[in-house]
Amino acid sequence: MATALLLAATVATGLMAGLFYAFACSVMPGLGRSGDSTFVEAMQRINTAILNGWFAAAFVGALLLTVAAGALHLGGGGRPALPWIAAAALLYLVVLVVTMAVNVPLNDRLAAAGEPGSLTDPAAVRAAFEQTWVRWNTVRAVLNTAAFGCLGWALVLSGRAGA
Repeated sequence: MATALLLAATVATGLMAGLFYAFACSVMPGLGRSGDSTFVEAMQRINTAILNGWFAAAFVGALLLTVAAGALHLGGGGRPALPWIAAAALLYLVVLVVTMAVNVPLNDRLAAAGEPGSLTDPAAVRAAFEQTWVRWNTVRAVLNTAAFGCLGWALVLSGRAGA
């Protein structure tokens, strides 16, 4: 059960790392080349579409599964993996804090700006959002990828301990 939970935590964390990475290296650079109204509308639509059960399961599940896997690795041969699982949990917790403290409030302000077609100054709305959101998404991508790496190494160590 400990290995299964660790594997599930690794997959969920990897899915989230991939999401943030995709935004960092393709979605935001692509939208960055669009006009102001297009940028605002696309981000508003993305921010609405991402609020679904599949996203929520990975977003919250990554931390819950990591903590559960850590708890099951407390005793016996699982202890060598424990520091890596703990590091992953801490890194992912920082990802959640950044998301809730920076990216979500920016998303909420973008939504509150109104429909892109009715904005008098879409450039100002975009300017208040884009640079900060992109910077902190990059932070999330790096931290989340580090958490994924920690869990991958924990799987290796856990496998060695079980062999």
